Amino acid sequence: MNVDTTNPWKTLSSKPVYSNPWIAVREEQVINPSGGEGIYGVVSMKNLAIGIVPVDADGYTYLVGQYRYTLNEYTWEIPEGGCPMNTDPLDTAKRELKEETGYTANKWTKLSRIHTSNSVTDEVGFLYLAEELTPGESMPEETEKLSVRKVHLKEAIDMVMRSEITDSMSTTALLMVARLRGI
Repeated sequence: MNVDTTNPWKTLSSKPVYSNPWIAVREEQVINPSGGEGIYGVVSMKNLAIGIVPVDADGYTYLVGQYRYTLNEYTWEIPEGGCPMNTDPLDTAKRELKEETGYTANKWTKLSRIHTSNSVTDEVGFLYLAEELTPGESMPEETEKLSVRKVHLKEAIDMVMRSEITDSMSTTALLMVARLRGI
């Protein structure tokens, strides 16, 4: 199969619209693939996204619950966080796991590099499996009011399949771990 992978879009202009410490939004005037003029809004992230599936020796994982302002609802997710652009994603994954759950891990496996929502943002995420866990005390950031829930990995997969876990990084990482473990 021969696929043309050249960029069919033409950017006519680009202007910054908004910026804060975490995101920047720009509006671009474009010529779309069919030749028509239009606009495109792009949200650029100022950090990488990190997600961790911690799994203990008995096959349990630890989900993090929190109220998500953007959704106006409470969600269950894998431990996640932001990684400064010039920082090793694995180092951030280790820090986020400790901060959010209190656990540290002796064994780390990189699962994937993903794009979280590539139609509107350039955000890149890195997903990890953390094993050989040691409990400790969590240290959430001041902006986080978290609950930690221990569930069997199979139950976490069932939660994904029932749409009780909807976060894209969580669903992707949990399904990848399930595939690796034959669940």
